[in-house]
Amino acid sequence: MTRLLRILIVIIYLSCSVTAQERTDSVFPLDGEEDLTVSILTCDPGPDVYELCGHAAIRIRSEKMDSVWNYGIFDFTSPNFIYRFCKGETDYMVYGYRFERFMPPYVRRGSRVTEQVLNLSQEEAKKLRELLQIESLPENRVYRYNYVRDNCATRPWKRVTQSTGREIALPDTLFFPTFRSEMRHFHRNYPWYQFGIDLVLGSGLDYPLAKDEDTFAPPVLQAKLAQAFIGGEPLVSQTNILFPGYVDPTLPPTPWYLTPMAVGIVMLLLSLGTLFAYMSKGILLKWWISLYFLVAGIAGCIVTFLVFFSEHEATSPNLLLLWLNPLQLIVAVGIWFKSWRLPLNAMAFYNILMALGLTIFLGVIGSPVALQDVNSAVWPMLWSILPLSDAILFINGILKLKQKKRKK
Repeated sequence: MTRLLRILIVIIYLSCSVTAQERTDSVFPLDGEEDLTVSILTCDPGPDVYELCGHAAIRIRSEKMDSVWNYGIFDFTSPNFIYRFCKGETDYMVYGYRFERFMPPYVRRGSRVTEQVLNLSQEEAKKLRELLQIESLPENRVYRYNYVRDNCATRPWKRVTQSTGREIALPDTLFFPTFRSEMRHFHRNYPWYQFGIDLVLGSGLDYPLAKDEDTFAPPVLQAKLAQAFIGGEPLVSQTNILFPGYVDPTLPPTPWYLTPMAVGIVMLLLSLGTLFAYMSKGILLKWWISLYFLVAGIAGCIVTFLVFFSEHEATSPNLLLLWLNPLQLIVAVGIWFKSWRLPLNAMAFYNILMALGLTIFLGVIGSPVALQDVNSAVWPMLWSILPLSDAILFINGILKLKQKKRKK
């Protein structure tokens, strides 16, 4: 369970964070005579799962100071951090600190750092700096983090738009149609990470995005800023590569035989083999039936918690709750006891109808009617429940037939 909780935190925590130990205040005094330069810093993805979407921050500098304003700060040592994180009470903070403290982590991991100098007037730059200084005060710095709507990329962009009196026109082109498709792009070499996201996050990730909603990932924000205009002029006046990085510091693609799809196919074959072994030779693989429903039941406890108690974005509604729910634990335990025949039969009938229904609704009909995009590896894992449920019904039916013959 500890490992599952850690995986859950990583799934929810989409790579826009710096630990509280790295924070340091650097609220420089305002000087009306200074000329300020405002930039958006974008750090490319790194090799760890929490770095896959990169990071973004605001840089403001003059001849007298050079500061970074970072919305990705969290305090892991705060009371009940893991429980509150799982529940959705993800309190993050914004801090301003010296630029020299910002670069080392990204240089160590080999991620490129790009600076886009914004074409803001001095009045706009000073208004932005004042907004950031006020927001970073102890009584204001904490905010409720949301990994697609309010994070280290969306907050800097909102503050820039708030500080300008001119309209900023982003390109109309959408880089990705949905939140989930954008996540899958950045997680493409990490199939188990994306599989976990697809299990616990529901249909809220699958609606068509507006033209600026895909900027929750820092690299997408960077690409859109490069094509943006303010007052008829390009928003980005200059682009600087502060650190070139490596070609691609992320991990290589996962071998096909270690992917969720490969595991799902093995599960389906084991389940078909379980049914065949009993029907042909009377051998019952109780261990596999129990293990399958034990995993489904434990995963169901997590999904149930997220659907009904979590405040995280898109955890509800989640149609996979029909499959992954705590009731599957009845089968995991009941398969070992003949007296549990009635609840086992009830769960077997339910699971057959459920699997067929989800296949038709999510697989055959699909989006936009279904409104939830299911990971392809779900299908062999879900279909594994069909032969196992058939085996349960067949077993109980044979026992009843033998009893009738004895009575005669």
